Order: sequence, then structure tokens, then C-alpha cells
Amino acid sequence: MIDNIAKLVEDTCRSENNYFGYGAWTHHIQHVVKYSKLMASKLNADKEIVEIAALLHDYASVKSFELYEEHHLHGAVLAEEILKGYDYPQDRIDQVKHCIISHRGSKNVERLSIEALCVADADSMAHFDSISSLFYLAFFSHKLDIDEANSWLNRKLERSWNKLSPEAREIIHDKYEASRLLLEMNSEK
Repeated sequence: MIDNIAKLVEDTCRSENNYFGYGAWTHHIQHVVKYSKLMASKLNADKEIVEIAALLHDYASVKSFELYEEHHLHGAVLAEEILKGYDYPQDRIDQVKHCIISHRGSKNVERLSIEALCVADADSMAHFDSISSLFYLAFFSHKLDIDEANSWLNRKLERSWNKLSPEAREIIHDKYEASRLLLEMNSEK
């Protein structure tokens, strides 16, 4: 089932209808899956719930750009549809949905499970793994100029850092410091 879900998400990312491009898969979702599994091991969370939620956390936004603003809510609905197709137990579907609904740093949704914390941490951690993908998002997706992009990146990375648990901060600290240095150099005039 997980392999099939991964293929579905990757194929959707590969689609010409994906506003964000295939990089959403290679430079974000794969990193979120990696960090979700790492955090699940570190915090003794349900690895299957975490991996499924990590794969599907941005699925709505890559499926349709119209869903982007509320992709955490639409993603939960789509996840339920997909998982019901595998006769996945409803209580576990609900856990996956909660992880997806609460993964965003820009939304104030309480994380009520260790699995939700793992996915939210992983989503933020992935931002520090692929700064170039954030520049791409700023310039090509959001159509920002250089100063706007730098400001947007600073806010996004600070929000991502502030969302992290102490365990995740420990893992990603060096990349956070490197990103701060990069953006600081980028804003010098």
C-alpha cells in the first residue's frame, strides 16, 4: 500500500498539471518522508501512520493549485478517499488525517499526537534540506522579486524553525544556521 501511495504522489508531482513541478517530489516530499521516519524512530511513533501522512501531506496542492491555500484540509479528505480504497482501518485513517491537517507552520492547529508532531517537524526540517527549492517557489511559483523573495524566505524559515520540537532542532540545527547565514549574505546591500 505505501509503495502504491508513493507512486501515486510521485506521478501526481510529475504531471504537467502540477503547478509546483516535479521538484515538489524530489526536493520536498521525499525529504519529509525521510525526516518523518527519522522522527518516528526517535520519538517512538507509529512509523506507518507517519510515513503515509508524510507522503500525502501536500498531495492536495500538487493535485490542484486551487487547493493550495487550504491544502492541509483538502489533503485530509483526499487521504481518506485513498486509504479507504485499501480498506485501511478508520481509526488509522483519522490519525493520518490529523497529521495532514496539523502539519503546516502557517496554520495554528494543535498537534494532538506524537505522529502529528513527527510530520510537522519533518515538513519544517525538509525546508532546511532544500533551500534551492524554496528559492524556486519564491521566484517561479510566487513570482516574487529578489527582495520580496528574501523576506518571504526569512519568514518561512523562521516559522519552520519555531515550529520544530527540541529533538528536531537538535537534528537540523547546523542546516538552520547555514540557511540564516545564506539569507543574511543575500540581504546585504
